[in-house]
Amino acid sequence: MSVSCKQELTNTKLNGPIFGTFYDVTYASDSNENYQKSLDSIFAAINQSMSNYQADSDISKVNKHELEVVDAHFIEVFKASKKIYNQTNGLFDPTIGTLVNAWNFGSEENKTKPDSLRIDSLMQFVGFEKIILRNNTLIKTDPKPYLDFNAIAKGYAVDLVADFLESKNVANYLVNIGGELRTKGENIEKHNGWTVGIENPNFDGSQSYDKVFVLKDKAMATTGTYRKFKLDANGKRYAHIIDTKTGYPTKTNILSVSVIADDCMMADGYATAFQAMGIENVKQFLTEHSELQAHLIFENENMKLEQLSLYNFPSK
Repeated sequence: MSVSCKQELTNTKLNGPIFGTFYDVTYASDSNENYQKSLDSIFAAINQSMSNYQADSDISKVNKHELEVVDAHFIEVFKASKKIYNQTNGLFDPTIGTLVNAWNFGSEENKTKPDSLRIDSLMQFVGFEKIILRNNTLIKTDPKPYLDFNAIAKGYAVDLVADFLESKNVANYLVNIGGELRTKGENIEKHNGWTVGIENPNFDGSQSYDKVFVLKDKAMATTGTYRKFKLDANGKRYAHIIDTKTGYPTKTNILSVSVIADDCMMADGYATAFQAMGIENVKQFLTEHSELQAHLIFENENMKLEQLSLYNFPSK
């Protein structure tokens, strides 16, 4: 007589550099299979489709007006971006890429800050309504805009990895790409939910966490002006969130926005839009979007940090 013992579930942890940041994927599968090669394939496909830093990617060819027919990944992110663009009255706009580059936050290096003439000349290329997707073909109006999906593609990558794990019947996972997260089930080694945190807005580059809680079967994305900023000649900070209406860095007292949603792509896009929206407008927006939760860290009128959780954002 033979006795079979069911193998105890343990976590598999995969991590490394990607998209100019890191990935950290933890999951438990019955087979304990290592899916590193599959993750590498997913990341390669996303880079080939949407990396502005890769000269032969689809998006680079689109921006050089060498390509009109795009792949399924590009289409998914384009459609999600268009939805957020329409809902936020253009505060989220992937065609702001020319200005992102001009302010030296993008894939093209510029050593001097743009003057008002340069900004005015580049603003004619901004406007997501200038691009239409018909089936899998992009149709541009003149002047032809420049696309940059960096504010949403990382969240899409998180979703792709999560969807892949679910296709392998993985019921417990945490996917983390550069702080953009999606969870399912629990951390089986600790027998509880996935504990995550929101970074304090430390301008010196150090990491600390005051806000720590369990993220359950949801996705969360965080954007912060404290992460990517530059100093002008007078030592004044200006941030990487560019105002789509003016072409200048957004003037806001919001230092960090975290958004919880069902999928990470939408959370990623909304977090960027909320950064530029202002606190009162975020509150109003959320009254019409009950599928979202948000947590804001901002400087009050006394230059002191305050935190605001909206629509049942988890407290612990």
